[in-house]
Amino acid sequence: MIKKLIKYGSNLALAIDKGVLDILNIDDKTPLNISTDGKVLIVSPIRDHTRSKEFEAALEKTNNKFSKALRNLAQ
Repeated sequence: MIKKLIKYGSNLALAIDKGVLDILNIDDKTPLNISTDGKVLIVSPIRDHTRSKEFEAALEKTNNKFSKALRNLAQ
């Protein structure tokens, strides 16, 4: 499926088809996590706020502690 961004005030928006929303069981009240790996945009629904916050905290702690080692491994 190819989509184009649409103008929404001074921003751009991406319209998601109802079929996709139904498959993912998301609506206009579902919080979404938007991230990128630098090349692609990743949009995923957040199902459990507590678990998501715990994961993000653990990820930040790991990155802070092992960022140099992880950077070296990535090279």
